[in-house]
Amino acid sequence: MYQEIFDVVDENGRPTGDRVERSIAHKAGIRHATSHVWIVRNVDGRLQVLLQKRSMTKDSYPGQYDTSSAGHITAGDDPANSALRELKEELGITLKPEELRPIGHFSMYYRKMFHGDWFFDNEYCHVFLVEKEIDIEELTLQKEEVDRVDYFDMEEVYEGLHENDERFCVPLDGLNVLRTYLGLGIW
Repeated sequence: MYQEIFDVVDENGRPTGDRVERSIAHKAGIRHATSHVWIVRNVDGRLQVLLQKRSMTKDSYPGQYDTSSAGHITAGDDPANSALRELKEELGITLKPEELRPIGHFSMYYRKMFHGDWFFDNEYCHVFLVEKEIDIEELTLQKEEVDRVDYFDMEEVYEGLHENDERFCVPLDGLNVLRTYLGLGIW
């Protein structure tokens, strides 16, 4: 069976020269890199974010709404290429590299139980922004990964995360990177 291989990265997201299989990274909490993409649109002066509802078979946060697109960076790949690939695989969105704007990074670290097993995540996350109207009716969703996509008012998501709204598993630090880039306040 194919097993994804990741570069082990330091606290600044730089590869250390070591590599690790996905399952080992998540059992032992070994730091690896991911790309997170936020798709944002403006509707009547209100910012909306496209969120994907994770498949019920996902190994973490099944059935919850997450970042527009996110995925692990395979060994030897770079963050932007990984982000473009994940957009295509998960949502069927093909973008030109110049449509993907790097806006920052954050670290994510947690250990939780999913499907009766421990999942340990230790990630250095590269964050990208896409400011483009995406018609969700025209997307081709990767059913193993994504049940559906919906637009949400950014403030609804932000408040929901602060109130522990179980619909959302969006990383708050990732949303804060987006809000800071857009000049919005964070709490």
